[in-house]
Amino acid sequence: MDITVTFRHMEPTESLRTYATDKVSKIKKYLDFPIEAHIVLEVEKFRHMADVTLSLDGTMIKGVEVTEDMYSSIDQVMDKIEKQVKKYRSKVRQRRPESLKGAVGPDVGEEGAEPSLEEPGIEVEKMVAKPMDAEEAAMQLNMSQQDFMVFRNSSSMEINVIYKRKDGNLGLIEPSN
Repeated sequence: MDITVTFRHMEPTESLRTYATDKVSKIKKYLDFPIEAHIVLEVEKFRHMADVTLSLDGTMIKGVEVTEDMYSSIDQVMDKIEKQVKKYRSKVRQRRPESLKGAVGPDVGEEGAEPSLEEPGIEVEKMVAKPMDAEEAAMQLNMSQQDFMVFRNSSSMEINVIYKRKDGNLGLIEPSN
């Protein structure tokens, strides 16, 4: 792991350099390939900013945090980076071919996982279509920030979609028999 620490508008101290390096080094446990990390520690009046950029196998992960204490800025930015690295790692595992997944063994949280039929670039979201009538669905859609809502029509028990049209009105998609 290649780690560089840069200090801006402050005196470089070995304790801050060691603290930041130790925090970033803990990311190695999530990844099994070389990582490059660049840490920028900056002070502007009372604002202490920690900026961490990781280069993981061609992917850049960046986090910035500003607080009144440099140590807490480092802690908070590393929490953000850790979440991003975990998300990246899960995406890489999902893209692996099924034959490799079976050879390595099931990942955590994959028990009973079905083979995915999704195309690259298409995100699949599973949901439960609640039974309701069209008026209730329209009311819920207007209260939400979403552009559409999938629901089960309570009278026909068919899946319907209600959506916001560009002209401000609502549209309803019903299946035809």
